[in-house]
Amino acid sequence: MPILLFLIDTSASMNQRTDLGTSYLDIAKGAVELFLKLRARDPASRGDRYMLVTYDEPPYCIKAGWKENHATFMSELKNLQASGLTTLGQALRSSFDLLNLNRLISGIDNYGQGRNPFFLEPSILITITDGNKLTSTAGVQEELHLPLNSPLPGSELTKEPFRWDQRLFALVLRLPGLASTEPEHLGSVPTDESAITQMCEVTGGRSYCVRTQRMLNQCLESLVQKIQSGVVINFEKTGPDPLPVGEDGLTDSSRPSNSFAAQPWHSCHKLIYVRPNSKTGVPVGHWPIPESFWPDQNLPSLPPRTSHPVVRFSCVDCEPMVIDKLPFDKYELEPSPLTQYILERKSPHTCWQVFVTSSGKYNELGYPFGYLKASTTLTCVNLFVMPYNYPVLLPLLDDLFKVHKLKPNLKWRQAFDSYLKTLPPYYLLPLKKALRMMGAPNLISDNLDCGLSYSVISYLKKLSQQTKLESERILASVGKKPPQEIGIKVKNHSGGGVSFTHSKNFRKLLKEIIGESAPRLTELNTKEFAGFQVGLLNKDLKPQTYRNAYDIPRRGLLDQLTRMRSNLLKTHKFIVGQDEDSLHSVPVAQMGNYQEYLKTLASPLREIDPDQPKRLHTFGNPFKQDKKGMMIDEADEFVAGPQNKVKRPGEPNSPLSSKRRRNVTVIPDVHEEKRENGQIPPDGFLSKSAPPELMNMAGDGIPHHHQLDSLSDDFTSLRKDGLIHKPGTHALLGGSKHCSVSVDDRKASVTPTLGTVPNTLQITPAMAQGINADIKHQLMKEVRKFGRKYERIFILLEEVQGSLAVKKQFVEFTIKEAARFKRRVLIQYLEKVLDKIDSHHHLNNVNHINRRSSC
Repeated sequence: MPILLFLIDTSASMNQRTDLGTSYLDIAKGAVELFLKLRARDPASRGDRYMLVTYDEPPYCIKAGWKENHATFMSELKNLQASGLTTLGQALRSSFDLLNLNRLISGIDNYGQGRNPFFLEPSILITITDGNKLTSTAGVQEELHLPLNSPLPGSELTKEPFRWDQRLFALVLRLPGLASTEPEHLGSVPTDESAITQMCEVTGGRSYCVRTQRMLNQCLESLVQKIQSGVVINFEKTGPDPLPVGEDGLTDSSRPSNSFAAQPWHSCHKLIYVRPNSKTGVPVGHWPIPESFWPDQNLPSLPPRTSHPVVRFSCVDCEPMVIDKLPFDKYELEPSPLTQYILERKSPHTCWQVFVTSSGKYNELGYPFGYLKASTTLTCVNLFVMPYNYPVLLPLLDDLFKVHKLKPNLKWRQAFDSYLKTLPPYYLLPLKKALRMMGAPNLISDNLDCGLSYSVISYLKKLSQQTKLESERILASVGKKPPQEIGIKVKNHSGGGVSFTHSKNFRKLLKEIIGESAPRLTELNTKEFAGFQVGLLNKDLKPQTYRNAYDIPRRGLLDQLTRMRSNLLKTHKFIVGQDEDSLHSVPVAQMGNYQEYLKTLASPLREIDPDQPKRLHTFGNPFKQDKKGMMIDEADEFVAGPQNKVKRPGEPNSPLSSKRRRNVTVIPDVHEEKRENGQIPPDGFLSKSAPPELMNMAGDGIPHHHQLDSLSDDFTSLRKDGLIHKPGTHALLGGSKHCSVSVDDRKASVTPTLGTVPNTLQITPAMAQGINADIKHQLMKEVRKFGRKYERIFILLEEVQGSLAVKKQFVEFTIKEAARFKRRVLIQYLEKVLDKIDSHHHLNNVNHINRRSSC
């Protein structure tokens, strides 16, 4: 569940106007709303959590936190006002504290027990500011400083205020106040030169210098793509550079390697992607990344850790090791100079081992816990996380299964015990689980020691309890307004005032409350509202403000009882006096609150056919293109290899994307093309095999207009002029010889003739594959529908692209789907179609043999 925290600059400088007449604060609000719309295109956005923080004093700076819903977030966003100082440092500290509020309670950081990449809360912090000087009550600051003191317990366990799954991105508004006459700069958006840029880079993010509205839109598109599940790691090279690789992919020792000059790939600060499990939706892993210290019972306290672990890699080529059934974790690296260098070596069968300094007890560098390896297709670089000191463990386990047959001897046990002494204590539990999964005997004692002293464990428990109290205090202050500065209080000593209890209106109101007198609508003072009159149908009617059941008259008991029962049980689906249309009326301020509606929906089921390609979301525009190609970050240049995109019908540069003609008069037959390929397809064999009650048997084989109207709107092959068009064949369903078509109340005679119009429509294999995939998806939907309306199924089968063998596969697939839902009648019709296909296929083979014998 990604967390998106927006930090909006609400200092007085955000009131400055742009050339469009809007203030910087208005642009910031619009940017947030546009970001939410772009993010809503992704189905994964249903689990997003949105937070809003400003530059106010803590804790009043938190406008929407952990408990506020999307409606509160949007309401607070629209009500923001710019006033005060540019206290960016304090606002950043408050934002990170808000994100870290529950981490110590949930134990996600796992202090002293290794870092688990699969324990994460991916968070994106987006700040929108004007980039002006940082100001505070002490004066103007040249550098960005975050307060060291934090009210959050346990903050001293991490050196930085952020964590490895939290990244900071900054949109620095530099829009001019006057319209510029210079041409707009196109291409990548540069980073800003303000103080926040360095802070963004430290967290693994970046800043954007926004000078135009177009650049702002590009930055928002880029930020949407930055929402990835992963953690940031520092990769540092240790030891000499590798030997250069020749053109044949082998190392060339004759070429010198520049081991002393610093290269960009020597040190990279990048993300590793932690993909969620396809079944559970939660990341799953087995092995941690080791700590940079050896846990000891004598440690009085835990040493503070860095937010991002420093993983060192050795450039010595090694063989990637893995054995059957031993689990390992695989993480893809974000494109960087390091991944580019590894991919350029073109060595997918070698790897570089990775270490964490001071993680071992007897070795300063530590033992390897995994390796970096290029994928077999040389498209990405992966980090494989294995058991600690895996070069020693894997041969031992291999001998245990293959040589000793799970019955180890004394020598093997001594070697295994020696290995356990080099293992950090927090690796014992995952290793024990892995051995149990492999079916190995119990080789590790059940009395596992975490390696931490009793004082450290007690301290962590105490911090967890303190964090709960502090969390409740901070969450209780969310949404409260900061106290307003009031002036000097002046006490009135005149004594001429009259006590409020002596007021006539007060005494009258008091009598109405205690029930001594009932208010009358006719007693309203109309003099206070000149020009207004209160209209009453019955002047003797009194409002039903009964406070005593005995005050209800006898003739109104039943009516009053009905009203009370309705109010108590809420049996009315809408309030009395409100019609059904007004029930669906939504205020303008809440019309964009689609996130709350999405949360009420059930989670979507998985696809029946996982191999089917995902369809592009085309709401409102069936020709919409995927905008992921518009990348503006320099890091995207490291993606290796071209990205081949399969063209689908309707996209640009496609034969189907030409402008549709409204009047179609001649439809050529393409059976000649199939005869050249040795195929003699039947003329509308599917339509002839369909039951007569399903098809139009009026003589021309074309469905009537009322039948076409009953088909689904998303059936793109149904043309507006009343003809069913078969994609890729230019043939009408049923193979008609003559028909009359109504277009704009005019009759046009259609007489198809072979060879009249050349066949200009060419279906490529890629297009045919896309069409068939869509047909397969539609068939599954149609078979699941109730009833016996099978017209659409036979129409879809008629549109399958390819040979008779392909059509036969689709019919067999439809029979299997019909059997799942017990559609016996449909299966009988489909079996008749299958028999016809088999007979025509046999006839084609006989004709082909006869032609060969005659030759």
